[in-house]
Amino acid sequence: MIVATRVDHRLVHGQVAFSWTFAINANCILVANDSAASDEMQMTTLKLAAPQGVKVVVKSVSDSIDQINSGVTDKYKLFIVVKSVRDAYQLIKGCPRIKALNVGGTKKIDGTDQVTSSVFLNFEDKEELKELSADGVDISSQMVPNDKKNDFMKKL
Repeated sequence: MIVATRVDHRLVHGQVAFSWTFAINANCILVANDSAASDEMQMTTLKLAAPQGVKVVVKSVSDSIDQINSGVTDKYKLFIVVKSVRDAYQLIKGCPRIKALNVGGTKKIDGTDQVTSSVFLNFEDKEELKELSADGVDISSQMVPNDKKNDFMKKL
């Protein structure tokens, strides 16, 4: 069962590994990112960052879609973390049962605009989020579980 899906350019770190994982009672974190899935060192680091007893799986976006749709992840309380809006867009388009997305943090790079204190988006990111929202995906922003959940689309 998917309990949450979050965009966070840092992937698995303190907020994700501890605050979010415990707040949503997840027992498995799925990192869906092509770059991380092809980097053995990063995979090891991500797995070491997780709390004891929480499984971490690092897959490409395509493999993540296949795993979720096959039902193999259904036995877990699954917390999906992606690095970018693009990863989230591809994942959600491939897995229509994902109905919510928390936009937690994206990196400031050339061509992005600041949307919140921790979210920077380019034109394509904004368009993809608008499309997901039009498809019925609930898109929110919430840095940590104790923060108020905000309708992210009102910020675009």
